[in-house]
Amino acid sequence: MTRLIAVIDLFHLLMRATIEKFKDIHFYRFGKPVRGDNDSSCHMAWRYRPNEGKAAAFNKDYRSFTVARSENCTVSVVGIGEYHSGGNARKRKGKGKGTGTAKEVFDKMPARAEDNNPSALPEVGETVNDELPVIESESLFSRGKYLIYSGGGDRCKSMHQYLWSFTCMLGEAQYLNRTLVMDLSVCLSKIYSSSGVDEEGKDFRFYFDLEHLKDSASVLDQSQFWSGWTKWQEKDRLSLHLVEDFRVTPMKLAEVKDSLIMRKFGSVEPDNYWYRVCEGETESVVQRPWHMIRKSRRLLDVASGITSRMNWDFDGVRVERGEKAKNTKLWPNLDKDTSPKALMAILRDKIDDGRNIYIATNERDVSVFDPLKEKYSTHFLDEYKDLWDVNSDWYDETTKLNNGNAVEFDGYMRMSVDTEVFLKGKKQIETFNDLTKDCKDGINRC
Repeated sequence: MTRLIAVIDLFHLLMRATIEKFKDIHFYRFGKPVRGDNDSSCHMAWRYRPNEGKAAAFNKDYRSFTVARSENCTVSVVGIGEYHSGGNARKRKGKGKGTGTAKEVFDKMPARAEDNNPSALPEVGETVNDELPVIESESLFSRGKYLIYSGGGDRCKSMHQYLWSFTCMLGEAQYLNRTLVMDLSVCLSKIYSSSGVDEEGKDFRFYFDLEHLKDSASVLDQSQFWSGWTKWQEKDRLSLHLVEDFRVTPMKLAEVKDSLIMRKFGSVEPDNYWYRVCEGETESVVQRPWHMIRKSRRLLDVASGITSRMNWDFDGVRVERGEKAKNTKLWPNLDKDTSPKALMAILRDKIDDGRNIYIATNERDVSVFDPLKEKYSTHFLDEYKDLWDVNSDWYDETTKLNNGNAVEFDGYMRMSVDTEVFLKGKKQIETFNDLTKDCKDGINRC
């Protein structure tokens, strides 16, 4: 009983110290304290959300606490470590679908109205279980109904087009109540690569949350599917229904009984883009299930690491320049409107002097923003490279996903993290509408 009381007292001591130190976040739950690196160290985890900002996710942090006992035997917290410094409080998930067998007991804090359905939000900082879906048995495989898209012109296009086409395919699979057979190998467009050329062989899991997708929909990796199909197709008389015209709507395929529907796309663009299937009358019938697509939690964890170092007390400014600023025909004012002088004039009325501002930008030379340092404490993505360098959790986990080969923190990952940090700011100042009257997609396209 005495030991139990001591653990409870320690729990409340660490909890109070955490709440007092981090005033800009709302705590959802605290985990039980565990032994740290030595006799004066404890580790404890908690789930939280920033009090302000637009990013929708529950974050998880686990930190080390240095505890001291005074001469009169009172215990106090004399130090709290950096983000994710309390690794002993991080629970590892088991294999398989769901949360695995590892259990973690949390003491729930009073909830806010928006916290009523926490399962609807990603939990950033948890161990990711994104192993590939498996074929459990021949009988289950042979009873299944499948949809696959083959070929087409979407490969190596922008990630925006990839997602627009992927969600069309996923939406059709949902409409037809079929398992989606997907290619987890992604081609990264040259617009995001440091090499300046398209790069094949990127893993879907580098960019998106496969665990959430598996929990939300029936999906199967195409390499595993074709392995099963080759073994059992003839034996179990599995049939194929081939569709070679995108104008054949999902509604016309609703009564198809064949085991596999394959949509085969040709070589003529744009008729070979997958998203064409969801145009026309299909648009009002097949809904794109955007709620099933989330950013990789490894990338979200990098963003959370950045915001924690600013103590969640900053404002976000998105400054889009790059090629758009050079193209004065489509964006005649963008270069001038995003110059340091113009930025200073606009931000003066929107953000108080002395504030931390995180600048999410595609401008390669961030020294152009140096004049802003006169009034603000400016922060940029590359200040936090240690969160994805060779000593980081992100590096270790993506290397394992990539069969032991290091993964580059590429341009699309940078955009994803930049955007997520920006959205976590207490204020968000956008390039278009806030900084310039130019249209985001070019002149007369607002």
